[in-house]
Amino acid sequence: MTRPTNRQWLLARRPEGLVSAEDFRLAEAPAAEPADGEALVRNLYLSIDPTQRGWMAGDSYLPAVKIGDVMRSFAVGQVVESRHPALRPGQIVQGLFGWQDYAIARPGSSSSPTPVPSGVPVETAMSVLGLTGITAYIGLHDVGRPKPGETVVVSGAAGATGAAAAQIAKIAGCRVIGIAGGPEKCRYLVDELGLDGAVDYKSENLAKCLRELCPSGIDVFFDNVGGPALDVVLLLLALRGRIVICGGISHYNDARPTAGPANYLALISKRGRMEGFLVLDYLARSGEAVAALSGWMRDGKLKDRVDVVDGLENAPEALLRVFEGRNRGKQLVKLASPPPAP
Repeated sequence: MTRPTNRQWLLARRPEGLVSAEDFRLAEAPAAEPADGEALVRNLYLSIDPTQRGWMAGDSYLPAVKIGDVMRSFAVGQVVESRHPALRPGQIVQGLFGWQDYAIARPGSSSSPTPVPSGVPVETAMSVLGLTGITAYIGLHDVGRPKPGETVVVSGAAGATGAAAAQIAKIAGCRVIGIAGGPEKCRYLVDELGLDGAVDYKSENLAKCLRELCPSGIDVFFDNVGGPALDVVLLLLALRGRIVICGGISHYNDARPTAGPANYLALISKRGRMEGFLVLDYLARSGEAVAALSGWMRDGKLKDRVDVVDGLENAPEALLRVFEGRNRGKQLVKLASPPPAP
């Protein structure tokens, strides 16, 4: 039997500065045949996330992708062959399947698959009801701990995680201000997501605008960006304010080690707290998070937006879109159409 062709994006070199197509090499090989305890998955969608730049550069909370290996990413796919009793052909699953058409999935390994909940659209399962939404839920509630009436500021608020965090803060009864790049994104935050205000960091004075929008200070800052925005917020922190470090996309392409926040001593006078987190430490609570997120979506309190690029061949360009801020919502790459819902 002829094996299907598997196109794969392999890491060609460590990135220097902004990620580029030259960092990858497209290769083709027959799809692997699953061994006992494994399944062959046909990828349908790839998740494109800023953290992939870190996986390319070196060891972090996960080992670096090796030169010549398939580029790591989360994906959703359909089981097409199985030699594992828990994985049946036709089943829709998600896992770290990488930038390729076909992946071998093995329960209990780094590529361990988890089923996509029945009735959930694939795009939604990869965005607000997936790790993106779970990250926002855990980061805001467990690290930020907002209280009704407090002021919450979110950087990268028009991005996938930022938009989810901002809406969850509104649901918690907070006053929410978003930071985004460009008037279209700011209008989206206020007009569609219902935020109390938005600042366009590209054309407005961030410090001046935040002082006006947050006259009593900032109680919670959900930070996806780092850099100058973090420096500004540190000076505007309310007494016992909390800063949630979810990401730092402004630094991911830096060629040299990132300098620390310029105004971190404000944490002393404001008795503030700044804490980072990884959603991978909270996966046992995924069910709780998804249940809450699903309920808010049903009630119309939580909206989702995805930005889909077609074709595996465009995966490097999709990653560049994220770092250039051209994506609108969760960035995905579509490889194939999912089967019709039952």
